Amino acid sequence: MKKMLCLLLIASTASQVFSQISSVLPVSSSIAGTSVANTGVRTEFQNPAMLGYAEFSEIGIQHENRFALSELSTNSFQTLLSTNAVNADFSFSYFGYSLYHEMMAGMGFGRNFSDKFALGVRFNYYMAYFSASNSYRGALLPQIGLSYRFSSIFSLGFSTFNPFQTNIKTDFTQKRISSIFSLGTEYYFSPELVWLTQIDREISSNYRLATGFEYQILQQISLKLGAYNAGYLVPCVGCGMCWNHFVLNINCELHPLLGVNSFAGLRYVFSR
Repeated sequence: MKKMLCLLLIASTASQVFSQISSVLPVSSSIAGTSVANTGVRTEFQNPAMLGYAEFSEIGIQHENRFALSELSTNSFQTLLSTNAVNADFSFSYFGYSLYHEMMAGMGFGRNFSDKFALGVRFNYYMAYFSASNSYRGALLPQIGLSYRFSSIFSLGFSTFNPFQTNIKTDFTQKRISSIFSLGTEYYFSPELVWLTQIDREISSNYRLATGFEYQILQQISLKLGAYNAGYLVPCVGCGMCWNHFVLNINCELHPLLGVNSFAGLRYVFSR
């Protein structure tokens, strides 16, 4: 009983603090969630236009833990197929525990046009379990993205999730699904140092402002440092490691009230 009360308290607080980003969306492997313009990283359910920049097929899994509670964890999976015509991916995520959980599966397509700009679209099916009716309810949610490279060092990215504000209604309640618009930039000070920025706007919430730096200190190791503001300033640190075909990303966030969020993602990149 005590654990359940603790979960309800944290969930109610988190819904106010993190209302800009729905829990069903997995966190990005980019530092501070600055993925909308990051042309070098593909993450589950982030900007589908970034699929167009993938030169090789990939498969990946990731785990996010919120505030050291397993019930607030999100697990996700992605497989990406790179072809000469168009790149495609299938993604799946699971959030929650036995009494309440959310799942989402999506099929995305992205294409890079002459390495100048990329377009992408993903069709997501979101489903939630409602214990009051002991049933699942779902909805189809579109996701649209684009990326434009002004030069070899500067690019702009845009993405929208659930732009038509689709919700789920049951006989007992209504589940509101976040409608999110994101705009970001990517700037390379050098081939080893990239600066990322992002603005997120959830229709009924305040703006979320994020920025971060990723520095490749060695061929196999990169360091990340950033922060975002969504009512509170949240510092973020992380690192990336690659060896052979494997890519590992580990990020941590420290919320001033709720504690630590941790993320780990592992990808395998195939060679053609």
